[in-house]
Formats: sequence, structure tokens, C-alpha cells
Amino acid sequence: MVDTAPSPITIETVSGAALAPFLGDLARLRITVFRAFPYLYEGEEGYERGYLETYAKTPGAAVILARANGREEGRVIGAATCLPLAAETANVQAPFRARGLDPARFFYFGESVLLADYRGRGIGVAFFAAREAHARASSAADFATFCAVQRAPDHPARPADYQPLDAFWRKRGFTPRPDLACTMRWRDLGAAEESAHRLGFWMKSLTGAKLP
Repeated sequence: MVDTAPSPITIETVSGAALAPFLGDLARLRITVFRAFPYLYEGEEGYERGYLETYAKTPGAAVILARANGREEGRVIGAATCLPLAAETANVQAPFRARGLDPARFFYFGESVLLADYRGRGIGVAFFAAREAHARASSAADFATFCAVQRAPDHPARPADYQPLDAFWRKRGFTPRPDLACTMRWRDLGAAEESAHRLGFWMKSLTGAKLP
């Protein structure tokens, strides 16, 4: 499936072996974007490529690519990932299973990363639309869900002009679920070791089914 976001960006849904040529670009993109608040993620390209290979190998998974046209023809400037929640790691599934929610009913939206120079052009909206379209076309999931890191309001690395994405997510139809949260581990910028981070979930109905 291919559609076009506001020119000069092309949005393309890619899955399976077709992802292989983009793994390096995607790894570097994740490292660049996730260095910023609120993730403050100290990435490593080898690990990132291994992580991203999961999307190439998992049935039903896809990556939405945003690529530049014109002078930067083909350059990957953004990406968003998705796969069935039942194919995600145990820590991501755990809060759903703990509340008796069947992971098979959910499609999980992973990261959405976009270089700063390309923000404000509707690409983030296109990412959500493409992932929802893929989830409906490739699964019988009733709901889409994603999680976002939760940092303290007074975190010392929080920029003075930082704007949370809550309003954007609500406008896409997602509802926060304070009762659902998972833990992920990564190394923050400047840290010697990994530490645990809490991420809270958001949820949206894909079929009209009532949110559980």
C-alpha cells in the first residue's frame, strides 16, 4: 500500500523481506530521534538493527516509511511501526494479560519517529492512518494500542518549551488508560547502565467495539 502525504514526502507501508534495505537507515533514525526528551535514549546501531529485524520476520508486522522526494530522493526521514500485540514481548503484553484482556484483540503501534525538520507537515497523522489501515487489513483486532514513556514534570532534562503529545493522540481518537502500564529498560543519555522506565498505554477502537 502506498499513499502520499503532503508533498514532497511519500508514505509507504513496507513489510517482510522488503524491509531489509531500510534497516540501517531506520536504526540510525531511531537513535537520532530518541535522544531527545522524553526518551533520552542512548542507542546503539547493532542493537537497533536486531530489534528492527523483528518487524521483517513477524507475520502481520509493518513499518510505515516516510521518504523524501526532490533533492533528497528516497531519504528515510521518518517511520512508524506496528505488529499484533500477541507478537510483542512479554513485558508489553503483561498488563493486558493481568487484566484478562486477550492480546489477540489488540494491534500494537510501536515507535513513531520523525526528523525535527519535517514535523508539522501532517506526516504524524499519516503514520497513524496508515497503521490503522494496516491493522484492519491484516488482522481481526478490535483495538489499536500504544504506550508512551512517563517522565516527571520536573525532570531536569525537560525542555522549557516541551509540548506533550496528549492532545495530538486524543485527536487521533486514542484514550489514555492509566490502569495499563509496562516497564522497559534502556540506558539514558550519560548513564553508565540501563534503568527501568514506566510507559503508559493509550487505546482506540478499530471496529466500533467498546473499549474494555
